[in-house]
This record gives sequence, C-alpha cells and structure tokens, in this order.
Amino acid sequence: MSRRLETVKLTAGFKVAERLDLEPLFSTYKEILNELLDYTCKTGITSFKRLKSEKYNDMRSRYSSLPSHYIYTACQMACSIYKSFRKLRRRGLAKADKPIFKGNVVMLDDHLFSVDLESWRSSIATDSGRIGVSLCHGTYHEKFKVMRVGQAWLVKRGCNYYLKVVFSRVVEVAEPNGKAIAVDINEDNVTFGSKEKMVKRETGERAIRTAYFLKRRRLQSKLRLNEKPLMAKYRGRERRRVEAVYHELAKEVIEEAKRQGCSTIILENLKNIRRRKRSKELNGRLNRWGFRRLQAIIEYKAELAGLTVKPVSAKGTSSLCPKCRVKLSPSGHRMMRCPRCGLEEDRDKIAVINLLQKADRCALFNRSGRKPPHDTKGEEPAVTEVNAGSER
Repeated sequence: MSRRLETVKLTAGFKVAERLDLEPLFSTYKEILNELLDYTCKTGITSFKRLKSEKYNDMRSRYSSLPSHYIYTACQMACSIYKSFRKLRRRGLAKADKPIFKGNVVMLDDHLFSVDLESWRSSIATDSGRIGVSLCHGTYHEKFKVMRVGQAWLVKRGCNYYLKVVFSRVVEVAEPNGKAIAVDINEDNVTFGSKEKMVKRETGERAIRTAYFLKRRRLQSKLRLNEKPLMAKYRGRERRRVEAVYHELAKEVIEEAKRQGCSTIILENLKNIRRRKRSKELNGRLNRWGFRRLQAIIEYKAELAGLTVKPVSAKGTSSLCPKCRVKLSPSGHRMMRCPRCGLEEDRDKIAVINLLQKADRCALFNRSGRKPPHDTKGEEPAVTEVNAGSER
C-alpha cells in the first residue's frame, strides 16, 4: 500500500518548578502586543511580514533591552488575534470595537527558549539575560523525547508559570482504501463502527457534569469569605474525570479502526449546535457538554496512528432512514422506526450508517468535481443492511 508522510504537532504542558518574578516581562509584552493590535485595526494589516517591516524598527528602538525575537512573536500573535477578531466581526459576534489582549501569555520561538528533555531543564531569554528553570514532568512526557521541539508559550497562572511546548513528529499516513468507521457522539454515549460491526459505549459524562454543576451551585448559594479555591478544586476534578473518559474512548476508537483495517475516521460536524434556542435546562447541558474536546482527542490520536479524519455534516443523521431517506418515528427508548420500509434500530447506530453514507457520497462527488447535493427526503440511496447482532 502506498503511503505519504505528514507532520503531526502536539502541545505538552510543563509546570515550572521555580518561583520566578517575570511580571516585568509579561507587562512589557502585553503593552507591545496591544500597541500592535491598535495598529493592525487602524491599517487592516493581516500579514506578519508587512506588520514586522512597518513596526519592528520602531519597537526595537523603544524596547532595546528586550530580546528582538519578542517583537517577532508579538507581531505573529497580533496578526492572529486580529484575523480572529475580523471573522467574529463579520459574523456579528464581536463584543468590542477592537481586540484587547488581557492574557498573561508570552509566545516564544526557538531563539527565545530551549528545552532539554533528558535533564528536564529549559532556558528562557529575558531582558536581564537567560534564566534556567526545572520542568515538572511525568511518564506522559516521556514520549516527547523523540519529537522535534517547535515554538512555545509561557503562561502565568496565579504565582505559577507553565511552559506549553509544541512538538512535531513525521508519521506515515496510509492512502485511503475505501474503508472507514464513523463516530456518533452523544451527551451520554458514543457509538462507532462500520457497516460490518458497531460498538456502543456509555460515557456517564452527563452524570459527572450534572453532579459538579450542582456542587458549584451549592457553593455559590452559601455565604463564604472566598469560594474560589473550592470552585477551582471541583472544576479541576471534573475536567480530569471527563478527560480520562475521553482518552479511553478515543483509544478504543483508534484500536477499532485498526482492527477493521480502516484508513479513515468519520466525525460529525457539530458546529453551531449550541446556538439554537432551547429550554434553559437543555441549553445548560449543551454548554457543559465537551463534544469538541472528545473530537480533538480522537483527531490527534488518529493522526499519530496514520489515520485520516474526515468531518461530515450531522444534519438528519439520527432522524432519516438510511434506506429510503424518510423521517423516522420514535419506537421506544432511543429506538427509531421507518414508516415506509419498516426498519427499526437504535438511533445511534442509524446515525453511524448515515454518516458513512454521507462520506461515501461526498467522496463520489469530489472525484467527479461536482458539489455533493443536500440531503432531501425521498432520495433512493444505496441500501445498507444494519447489523442487528453488533456489539452493544
């Protein structure tokens, strides 16, 4: 089988062991970045090269004690922030007239820092010279020793500093072989598989999210001197419990794709799912649901395994019959029935079948150079048999 090479990037976070006083560096960087943002808003510049050519000399003369590459990285961040702001403004979602940088974050390139993962030490350039710091690490960080170091971000949270380093690795990606598995993500379960076999796993995420939501609400309802430490503790526990579930699920999805010899993983495009107005309770549950985080974990694990991830529109996947495209009717708990052909199956498995069919139709029209049609009721697609004996 022919293969191609691709570069996969991963970000690893390290807590700095020492107590540092880098407040002057952060305040100076924030001042430079906000001035560059003002300039980009006035001129409409989105090009890093143009912004650097017009502002570098001025900034370099005014901040001569600061290493020059801080100006470079500030120009990169200013262009990136302004591009994002401009997109939000076009969609009517911008909440201010211009972007203002308020975070305690400094972008570092390879001239401003270095990392030695054998001794777990890092060197960071400041206006008073380079400083060496020790990095807190665990067994998770061992895999990054064989990867190439890229840029990084120095983040300040309270009195602690964290170094977020980008690593890259070249992986072999198999050419598409026509085999794929689809992943249907729900609030409390995930169903994945192909036409031959499907697996359904209960996540318990809804119960975890609701339990910690009620804990936070009880804390906020009582008069306390300072509830922030307790809120942060429960917020961290909730995140770690859910992340553990996500990583186990993503690992199982990748293993199933390899077991079935698939080269592609189909994911739902759930963009803007939270914008629709619903009840207060349902809106709260959707806002607490971390579906995009689970998809991101699946994506990076798939890239490391040499698999291709393809997003497909989720519209109608759980409500249309995969055989005759007629709207399904409820037939019990999470069961759907087609009034035309009589198909009766779990709605999550129907969603997996529809996702696979959508991906096949998109691939067919991409090869022909035409745009795939929108899903409509009454279409006559290829008949797909649902495996009733697949694993629950």
